[in-house]
Amino acid sequence: MTHKSKRHADPALVEARRTQVLDAAADCFRRKGYHGAGMAEIARTAGMSAGHIYNYFESKEAIIESIIEQDMQEMFSIFQEFEDQPGDLLTILLDRLHQSVQRHMDTGACVIDLDMMAEASRNDKVASLLHEADMQARNRMRQLLISDRSLLKSHSEQELESRINVIFSMMAGLFLRKMLYPELTEETVLIALRPAMKTLLMPFEAHDEVL
Repeated sequence: MTHKSKRHADPALVEARRTQVLDAAADCFRRKGYHGAGMAEIARTAGMSAGHIYNYFESKEAIIESIIEQDMQEMFSIFQEFEDQPGDLLTILLDRLHQSVQRHMDTGACVIDLDMMAEASRNDKVASLLHEADMQARNRMRQLLISDRSLLKSHSEQELESRINVIFSMMAGLFLRKMLYPELTEETVLIALRPAMKTLLMPFEAHDEVL
């Protein structure tokens, strides 16, 4: 990704200013949505002049691109932790499931994701960014499921793709349930989600034998 920044500026200062803008943009998008928050308001929230913000981002789409990139870096760091942690992959994923649930039920963060999805329905650039991010996430999950520590390593590509999409659909839907049913807790979700996830991460015939 190409970032716009002041020529000869201190790299650390540039990165700090970019983070300042991204934090301000996230706050504005949460309060007013993508269309309701203009560059001028984002600049004010960041404590910058309207002209100054363009030293770091050329448009709102560039800001969205960086927000998506931040989200992907966070997700990839979690995948890396899964890969680096010794032990059985199924146990590791189930033990860390509560963290994924917490992340996907964070209404403050997820409301931006929902707004970006809506924007993607009418903005080809945003749609392309989200499609690329989803492809990278699915590929990283696939790498986990075909690793030597996975119980699914010998499964077909079609079955892996099916399981990955069902897992991602369940996790993505948690935010909508939280919005419609605010009383929903992580503990309640995990009662059903943990065994469901275990089923999806095991060969179906092996799970039938366990039952």
